[in-house]
Amino acid sequence: MTALALSTLVVLAGCSKDESAKPSQLAPLALKEQTSSVAQASGGYVVNWAGVLANANRWHFGENTVATISALDAAGKEVVRMEQPLDAVPPTASLAFTGEALAAEKPVTVKISYRPAVWHLAARIPSAFKSFPVSNVRTEKLGTGNYLITGYVADPYLKPASSLVVTALLRDAAGKLVGGGTAFVDDVRPDVNRRFIITVESVSGDAEVAATQVMARTWGATAKPYEELALGGAVPVHTVKPTTEPFAKDRGYQAILDKRS
Repeated sequence: MTALALSTLVVLAGCSKDESAKPSQLAPLALKEQTSSVAQASGGYVVNWAGVLANANRWHFGENTVATISALDAAGKEVVRMEQPLDAVPPTASLAFTGEALAAEKPVTVKISYRPAVWHLAARIPSAFKSFPVSNVRTEKLGTGNYLITGYVADPYLKPASSLVVTALLRDAAGKLVGGGTAFVDDVRPDVNRRFIITVESVSGDAEVAATQVMARTWGATAKPYEELALGGAVPVHTVKPTTEPFAKDRGYQAILDKRS
């Protein structure tokens, strides 16, 4: 009887340990923002869209996500249906994406949906996945109504980034997303800033662009490119030698005397 009781306790203890080791439920990706615009072009209409996909999970990448863009004309007929593979979404980060397609008939509504992600446990702690710095961003409205965004992107890692995706999101004075565009920059090295040029053909409605938000990321549906950069180490923050003179005498270690009686 005693042996049976001990066996039961061991089994229960094992079940409890297995349950605690299981990961908690992962939150699905969330489409935080989306916008679209339609511009007339030779041979039809150009449909432009932009969206922001957020990953609230701290330790997992969202991989192999595909966005589906559907556009309907005034009669309710689908004139655009396109599947757009998206890059991996890092832990506790957002993925900005844009795209365009040609429609024979004028769309009146555009909707973005997406497939659930495949989850991948990150190979490093979240703080190891640093953002790619952008600088000297300039936004210019051209005479045709297009917007030209230029700037520079840098690599915060010791290892060169073979290819980066740079996305510009255009916002109105209230911060609402009204358009966006994307460009690719190759061979980004830690010691050289690389220039990017992005053209946005149209924005939603008659919106006036008041601010530009630029984000850069690794290219690819999986976490591998980002993880390889992180595993190679980050560029040291302090790389300039001190300019002050050293102490004439090292003060060394001062012993703390115990004065208790």
